[in-house]
Amino acid sequence: MSDKPTQPTVALDAAQVAEYLRQHPAFFVEYDDLLPELIIPHQSGQAVSLVERQVKLLRERNIDVRHRLGQLMDVARENDRLFEKSRRLILNLLEAQSLEQVIASIEDSLRDDFQVPYVSLILFSETPRFSNARCVTHSAARDAIGHLLDSGKTLSGVLRPHELTFLFGEAGTQVASTALSPIQHQGMHGVIALGSRDANHYRNATGTLFLGYIADALARVLLRQRPLADEGQG
Repeated sequence: MSDKPTQPTVALDAAQVAEYLRQHPAFFVEYDDLLPELIIPHQSGQAVSLVERQVKLLRERNIDVRHRLGQLMDVARENDRLFEKSRRLILNLLEAQSLEQVIASIEDSLRDDFQVPYVSLILFSETPRFSNARCVTHSAARDAIGHLLDSGKTLSGVLRPHELTFLFGEAGTQVASTALSPIQHQGMHGVIALGSRDANHYRNATGTLFLGYIADALARVLLRQRPLADEGQG
């Protein structure tokens, strides 16, 4: 009587074993007798148990999660501070009784409350309309920084020397990064820019959302104080 043919042995590679264990995470619950035979090498060369290795990995992941959570909390706290400062600034703008008070309020707030070392507020006008604000013509602004204003959105990063000179004058040589937001609403046009000596300070979008809100509010307050329906748009 002949023997029955034996079934061929199927060789499993490491990837297949890993995938099986991934799909059956409770495998060692049923086969816990295998645990003492497992060897998990440690970086020091000593062997540790599977449980010890799992505890170590979970601890490392917990530290990483706590670190990321801490970063998120820092961002949230900074956003809260920026929101409160922006709220105070906009209320001051709404309470201003003249164009001069509007200009003074925003410049004082950005320098003193927001602690921004370099602040530039430029309004585009074909005629001098503001006694305490820097005004330039639309064509001059377009020639100097027109491409920065084309998107109509707040930008941040490192600007070129001639752009910094236009925005900050002689102090532009000390500005390493800038956040810039267009001022535009129904004939009112301008730009507000913040400068930092730190090249990384304005390399991302941190704080630029609030700067955009401030620019939008400023445009409307200025327009309410002195309508510019006859103002050219260049």
